[in-house]
Amino acid sequence: LMERAGRGVVEAIFEEWPELKAGSFRAVVLCGPGNNGGDGFVVARLLKEWGWEVEVFLYGDPERLPPDARVNYERWLGMGEVTTFATEKGAEDAAFRIAQADDQVVIDAFFGIGLSRPVGGAIATLLRSLDDTLDESVGWYVAVDTPSGLCAESGKSLGKRPRKADLTVTFHRSKPGHHLADGP
Repeated sequence: LMERAGRGVVEAIFEEWPELKAGSFRAVVLCGPGNNGGDGFVVARLLKEWGWEVEVFLYGDPERLPPDARVNYERWLGMGEVTTFATEKGAEDAAFRIAQADDQVVIDAFFGIGLSRPVGGAIATLLRSLDDTLDESVGWYVAVDTPSGLCAESGKSLGKRPRKADLTVTFHRSKPGHHLADGP
């Protein structure tokens, strides 16, 4: 399922922006500590195979990833590096590095549809820093399932207001939160 989800994200990106199929671009993949992060590792691998420059950031400890996400983390390590962070300082450093490039695709695979608590700590720091710096440097912002900080059921913000995604790729069907409150 994770392989199909990651492939679906890449196909949706190329369908939405066909010009991205025609060359080598840069992607930043933001992976969370659960299966949504595992989807992100698949996206990273597939874009790298397409010839893209890919940088991956993981929030949390890779040793604590769920089994399927861990498999895809390991597969990615065969192709590239992962920058892990768990502190606010690490999040600020990651945001600074991400903001250094222009015309990049940022893939938000931090949290999926299961998020039900406010986003805080290092993730909130990274997302706030990205909001402050990405407007000039990001070309495209893609959310896997939902933008981080959006409740998939209610559409309400969980903590800080989620960044507006240029494209949200979800699976099976749209979720109520995509159409309610902050979701649209």
